[in-house]
Amino acid sequence: MALRMWASSTANALRISRTNLIAPSVSISRCFSTVLDGLKYASSHEWVKHEGSVATVGITDHAQDHLGEVVFVDLPETGGSVSQGSSFGAVESVKATSDINCPISGEIVEVNTKLTETPGLVNSSPYEDGWMIKVKPSSPSELESLMGSKEYTKFCEEEDSH
Repeated sequence: MALRMWASSTANALRISRTNLIAPSVSISRCFSTVLDGLKYASSHEWVKHEGSVATVGITDHAQDHLGEVVFVDLPETGGSVSQGSSFGAVESVKATSDINCPISGEIVEVNTKLTETPGLVNSSPYEDGWMIKVKPSSPSELESLMGSKEYTKFCEEEDSH
């Protein structure tokens, strides 16, 4: 947030318009969202990082940015199962409550219990400390149906332009 305010005030001081900096169809907040290479992304704005026999799942920087300040995260219990595209929990922010969908199917082997006490980790560190669940995939081939970083970036830009 401080970075956005600094960028906005700097642009105003230099009398630079947003349209000179980025394409007019891209929102100014979009250019500050982070999309990491090496992850897979769902159109519902969750990411997955598959390492060995475990896949880590969370919501994207783009999603947390649109949600605003996260105040509560509802996550499932370890040992349960998830299906690709189905909800496994919810994120409550000052703006809204949103379901979290799983980008892959499998067994939940770990839940990020830090989010119970510090839900703001979803905002401050969506790809590291703000992860939500770890899954042992039952169908690793489902990862092929997800977007890479370039496709997800384009998807977000198109979505934000509407």
